[in-house]
Amino acid sequence: MPRISAASNAAQRAETQRRILTAFGELLFTHGLPGLTMTDVARHARIGRTAVYNYYADIEELLIAYALDETERFLLDLRESLEALENPVERLAVYVRAQVEDLSRRHLPPGPAMAAVLSPSSFAKLADHVGELSVLLRGILRDGMAQGYLPESDIAQLAQLIHGTLSSSAARGDGAGQDAEAEARVARTVRFIQLGAGARFDDAGRPVRGAASS
Repeated sequence: MPRISAASNAAQRAETQRRILTAFGELLFTHGLPGLTMTDVARHARIGRTAVYNYYADIEELLIAYALDETERFLLDLRESLEALENPVERLAVYVRAQVEDLSRRHLPPGPAMAAVLSPSSFAKLADHVGELSVLLRGILRDGMAQGYLPESDIAQLAQLIHGTLSSSAARGDGAGQDAEAEARVARTVRFIQLGAGARFDDAGRPVRGAASS
């Protein structure tokens, strides 16, 4: 009988864990978090319930693992997109668009709902991870001000206002970006936030410096 190598065993464990997280995310989207059980996840992933418990002790642990995984993948994709651009106003547009589209299709409950179901320590762990998004945004705003594309202002306060606007404007679950109307809504949100941050554009729609004196 052939031996199962350590690499094969690790790959199998990773695949099982991915199936669990995928199943959990799909159930969050279709049924929501209230009443969701480990048995539901196991059934949807088509594995034994015991196998799910081998990876996660309970729904809370599974939720935080899923949230961290989703956030990590989102951050990786966002960083790659931002690195392809130099202009801070254009980078702000990419950041805003990515956030709106992610919030519109995200399976995760919004922040207040997460805080209600997670222990303080688990919520703090998630908050620290999500805080990396704020670091990215503050960096974009700082560059915009340093290069003269945005007027000087309180960066932390401006970032908080932008995130508040994004959370309130995102239409969760409507498939943003999948049709012309949704795309127009995203584009309006992007431009609204750019202008709110103080960006200015020429007649061709290109960002221009000197926003502070406009």
